Amino acid sequence: MKISNTETIANQTISETIGIARGSTVRSRNIGRDIFASLKNIVGGEIEEYTKLQADAREQALKRMISDAQRLGADAVVNVRFTTSVVAQGASEMLAYGTAVKLK
Repeated sequence: MKISNTETIANQTISETIGIARGSTVRSRNIGRDIFASLKNIVGGEIEEYTKLQADAREQALKRMISDAQRLGADAVVNVRFTTSVVAQGASEMLAYGTAVKLK
């Protein structure tokens, strides 16, 4: 499966647009990470626990988007984007989406 954040795949021709492929996950913080993050807020710097949480969420959402594109019969997904939204206090959704296409 080829993935691109542009409208095309280099040296490939799109023969058919299938539709939107999407994948999402909802993640919440945990008390251990929150305590450490609070301490980090006092001294400053990157809160690595949250960085890792977001990175893991992005990877899972991307994998789910790829699975959705495969289910649709796509060869590639173009115009891939990520977005997040708050679902509840302490929980957010990571969504990966793009246009599933067939290549010549």
